[in-house]
Amino acid sequence: MSLQSDLLWLCSIPSLIGEEKALCDAVEARLLRRASALPIRRYGDSIVVPLRRGSGGPRVVLGGHFDVVRTEHEGVPRIEGDKLIAPGAADMKSGLSLMLALAEGPTAWPVDLTLVFYAREEGPYAENELGPVLAADEELKKSDIAVMLEPSDNKLQLGCGGSIHAAVRFAGKTAHSARPWQGENAIHKSAALLARLGALQPVSDEQDGLVWKNVISATMGAGGRARNIIPDVFELNLNHRFGPSTSVEQARQNVLNLVAGDAAVEFVDISPSAPPLRQHPLVAALADSGVLAVEPKQAWTDVARFAELGIPAVNFGPGVQAQAHQKNEWTLLSQLDVGLSVLERWLGRLGSASA
Repeated sequence: MSLQSDLLWLCSIPSLIGEEKALCDAVEARLLRRASALPIRRYGDSIVVPLRRGSGGPRVVLGGHFDVVRTEHEGVPRIEGDKLIAPGAADMKSGLSLMLALAEGPTAWPVDLTLVFYAREEGPYAENELGPVLAADEELKKSDIAVMLEPSDNKLQLGCGGSIHAAVRFAGKTAHSARPWQGENAIHKSAALLARLGALQPVSDEQDGLVWKNVISATMGAGGRARNIIPDVFELNLNHRFGPSTSVEQARQNVLNLVAGDAAVEFVDISPSAPPLRQHPLVAALADSGVLAVEPKQAWTDVARFAELGIPAVNFGPGVQAQAHQKNEWTLLSQLDVGLSVLERWLGRLGSASA
């Protein structure tokens, strides 16, 4: 099958977050038919696929998630010119199509190569199945490098930003809205914090000559009991994104400093950042294998999970990054061959890069 037909096949099997089983079953069954298949290890709706062992070269992991976000789409998965339009086409079934091509093609590279297809990446950090996979799979813990095939327009995106979600709760007192002085308006109490948020400017976070932007945004708000009742509770979700030079502890303090005691703060989801490791020989070899650019990853990805294990990890994939999580998501088919060529060139030279 071609990369185009593989991507259309992947997109034809729905895999909304939490509903990845059908796609996991299909990919596992397909890869089990490989004549040279090594035993596939399954964890929930995630699979670890060893492709080659005994090379004497570095132990390389390529990873990608099955799930796609819940967003609006019109029509069935389809190809129109150079575009494939479907949920998850860019994020990140385009990357999965490259993994299939590598699994079903020659495996003579001077590396021990493993593919990891996993579920539930698009939700909370704690529910992502890559965490339990890495905890349970002893061989993966010994990897020398991991490449997450996140959509990056065939650019090498190093490291990743961290992310904190905090529930900020303002407390007031109910009253009839005709007599607001008898209560305390919890929504009004948020005004000072919202003003501080509106005045915030991005703060540069630099490492290895790459610059991330540290930002804090209010992304959701909820409160009120009825149209004629002064609200006694108002809750904001604050999302703090921070670069690899900022620790989780400092990021938490940044949120607390901004709230300044005006409300109660509960940290509900914390995802650490990851360093770029630009000078690592295996990373440098990928940067020199035809990638279109080298830049920081201004978002969180699962490279952070590998970084916590001391394993260098980067982002590289053929998907159109700007289309991730978009209505009527699409990706460019012409970028698939380019991405595959980069990976094959890199894998082919890794024996010398690790020497």
